[in-house]
Amino acid sequence: MLKDTPRSAAAPPANSAVAGIGWPAGGVSAAEAAGGGLLPGPGANRPVPIASVAKVMTAYVVLHDHPLSAGGSGPPVFVEPSEAAAYPAQLRAGESVVPVQAGEVLSEREALEALLLPSADNVAWILARWDAGSLGAFVDRMNAVARQLGMTSTHYTDPSGLAASTTSSAADQVRLGIAAMGQRALAEIAGQSRATIPVAGTVDNLNRLLGEDGIVGLKTGSTSAAGGCVLLAARSDGGDRQSLIVVAVLGQPGSPGTIVSAALQAGHQLLIGIERARQPEKAGSSTVTGSVPTPVYARANASRITPRGRSV
Repeated sequence: MLKDTPRSAAAPPANSAVAGIGWPAGGVSAAEAAGGGLLPGPGANRPVPIASVAKVMTAYVVLHDHPLSAGGSGPPVFVEPSEAAAYPAQLRAGESVVPVQAGEVLSEREALEALLLPSADNVAWILARWDAGSLGAFVDRMNAVARQLGMTSTHYTDPSGLAASTTSSAADQVRLGIAAMGQRALAEIAGQSRATIPVAGTVDNLNRLLGEDGIVGLKTGSTSAAGGCVLLAARSDGGDRQSLIVVAVLGQPGSPGTIVSAALQAGHQLLIGIERARQPEKAGSSTVTGSVPTPVYARANASRITPRGRSV
């Protein structure tokens, strides 16, 4: 049983200030603001493919089983010959991978950086084997943790999210996002803009919204089956638990080159809308003035082509 399992974000909020927020027109979505309970958007409880957003659970399970101290690098993760040998074929298939070599040694932190920043599918599989001994055992662990977190509409079949059979709901991903942000090392890594790891070198975070409007995480994803997906976390007016806003936006439509940026834009606008709706509550006012900014998402992976089946 997970000792750090938070309460389930299931009850609708009593606060009516957020009742009028605008939800993304496409896909499914949900949110929670400042510990006020789940805000269900359209299709909030409908299971859909989630692409690389699944890697948040992969990181969550690994860090529960192998906690990292503040600033610590953790135990070594060895790359096996078969895992290195699979890399060329994975790359040719258009999978989201980083270069690895047989016998390469990554620290646990470096492996998690490769998992969460450039969204390396191959490192998800390496971590699964390292943590649980086999892919199947790790997937069982993912599903057990999902049940413990109250994620009743979730079923994982792989640690990377590449498989369309790995499905979850926006509401469940919000629950996971809240739990993940309570895991200090995971929140730290997801909030990094870049990292340097062995062999692969410097890698950048695919979440181009970090630092904007208080955004501090968590994960993007896209495949042809899942569309554009994003799980975003933001801090509002400080860094304590009560300031946390988490939104999940899944299944955003578009072309392979635009679905990630479409998901980022939809998630960003939802965060802005929730924060603006909360302003009367925080300021003791009944109105909110000003206009919602329209951010430019050209840098948010708009030119990144997602080949068929790829999970990023």
